[in-house]
Amino acid sequence: MTTFGIEEEYFLVEPRTLRPASLADSVLTDLDPGRGAVTHEFLASQLERATAVFTDLAEAEADLHKFRADLASTAHAHGVLAVGAGTPFDAHPAPTLTDAPRYHRIGSGVRGVVRDHQICATHVHVGVPNREAGVRALNAVRVWLPTLLALTGNSPFWRGRSTGFDSWRAVIMRRWATTGCPPAFADANDYDRRIRRLVGVGGTVDTATVAWYARLSELHPTVEVRVADAQLDLAPTLLLAALTRALVVTALADAERGTRPLDVEPELLDAALWQASRDGLRGELLDPTTRTLEPARAVVATLLRQVDEALHQAGDGPRVTALLERLERAGTGARQQQRAFHHGGLSGLRGLLESSFTRGEISGG
Repeated sequence: MTTFGIEEEYFLVEPRTLRPASLADSVLTDLDPGRGAVTHEFLASQLERATAVFTDLAEAEADLHKFRADLASTAHAHGVLAVGAGTPFDAHPAPTLTDAPRYHRIGSGVRGVVRDHQICATHVHVGVPNREAGVRALNAVRVWLPTLLALTGNSPFWRGRSTGFDSWRAVIMRRWATTGCPPAFADANDYDRRIRRLVGVGGTVDTATVAWYARLSELHPTVEVRVADAQLDLAPTLLLAALTRALVVTALADAERGTRPLDVEPELLDAALWQASRDGLRGELLDPTTRTLEPARAVVATLLRQVDEALHQAGDGPRVTALLERLERAGTGARQQQRAFHHGGLSGLRGLLESSFTRGEISGG
């Protein structure tokens, strides 16, 4: 069974204003990471947890639920809320960086970009046999990144105002020197040569700061998909993990059969990412099989057909169906946040952020 792991980033926020609170040091000291690893992130108001390696979604759900419950309790003891969102509802004029040499070096390189770079994401790692296989998977997965973003947009607010976007985090990311869909690569040598050539250019201090939405891990034999916002609850994270694994498994099976990956022009993928960040599932998405705009749910259905065999092999088909039905009912995290704020103002949004953090059952929401 193909393995996967999940990285979740979280904000700590002040309950009254929902602005970031720079208490990661204190909260981190009291946290039990379980089988994963909890670390600082770029900002002093953020934490990141990398899970252990999983083979099934139920195991991942139980692990994530336990950790989120522990984090919520620990954060509450320190007078703050732990939230899953791509951007905080409001933000200070400039964030406090985590006091580490690497982060200060990055900050000095990107300068004024830091003021708005207050974002959290969800990453999924999928195991691959080697870097050659990883590049084959990247070349196939890249065209579906706009669809994955549309399914996981969860950052509709910035500095206390509605942006009109499902994922304002994706808009903020466009200020980074390297972001969006990676290019297609000839092989692993081509990938390694090109990613290393970026180091030192445009504030890129190392390969870890190459911010493509999909890349190879430098530490593990995995493909890392980084397109999604941090999530309100566990359901979209599990959906993302299942679909990402299925895309990688499908890509490697297609490569064995000699099937070439879909070829979509980079400028079209870039525009499709922007559209997905704005509209989520409400409008149209780029269908990479036709390179035309189609209703978002039709594109999701096309994606499911592409990965049906892989989902069936992993036993994920019924769960993915249920998770998509839940998404249809509840909407993306961005839609839920907007509804909560529209009906209940800051108090309503606060209630949603707090109550959803450990929610994991499909029936929830």
